[in-house]
Amino acid sequence: MRPLVHPSPDDFRPEAILHALADPERARLFAGIAGVDCVQRCSALADTGERVIPKSSLSQHFKILRDAGLIRSERVGVDMRNSSRCAEVEARFPGLVTAILAAYQRG
Repeated sequence: MRPLVHPSPDDFRPEAILHALADPERARLFAGIAGVDCVQRCSALADTGERVIPKSSLSQHFKILRDAGLIRSERVGVDMRNSSRCAEVEARFPGLVTAILAAYQRG
């Protein structure tokens, strides 16, 4: 199994964050992770209420969020657990993620 790569805050790039959050499904997934103070299992976020995101699509979404530095993922048995890196992103780019998520909430 390949190790998970998590960029350091110095390697965060605004274009990667914008790309990751440009997809409404990824933005919703990230908002779900960022909105809680605990680690979220991937499968807990798969059901959008309108449909269930296929596991392959969900894995790709989490990879893009992880590569952008927005989440930290950890394998625990057969589960993948995700937590937000909002504080690290906020320190590097103040207000960026907050503004993007606020824009999605306004619709």
